[in-house]
Amino acid sequence: MKISTKGRYALRLMMELAMGEKGRAISVKEISSRQSISVKYLEQIIAILAKAGYVRSARGPQGGYSLKRDPKEYTVGEILRLTEGSLAPVSCVEEDGDSCEREKYCATVELWRRVNQAVNEVVDNTTLADLVSIQKEKADGDALHP
Repeated sequence: MKISTKGRYALRLMMELAMGEKGRAISVKEISSRQSISVKYLEQIIAILAKAGYVRSARGPQGGYSLKRDPKEYTVGEILRLTEGSLAPVSCVEEDGDSCEREKYCATVELWRRVNQAVNEVVDNTTLADLVSIQKEKADGDALHP
């Protein structure tokens, strides 16, 4: 399984919003500048997030985007599944995956189930707030070691 730039950038975008001043909208241009991601690509991603109800938009000179919920209420899994689709390593272990006639005799399907379970365990138990905490620790560490 490989997470595309869309999924990785969606997480970075959501982290920017989570790290912003509460109640203050952040423009796509500002996020683009800080994250070195094109405005055009961020606009595509923010449209997906807005349609799903993850972010709200504000118009005008102080306009931009903000989170609709508290950062601890978003899991990495829900953000990645929204932008990536299934995170399963193979189709036969997807929630609504294809049934395989070999499944009954297939040893590797057990491996793929374990991989899928491990990935889901991590992404579904890591929140946006957790990522923000990790980011702040890393930033504090940079301040200590210039």
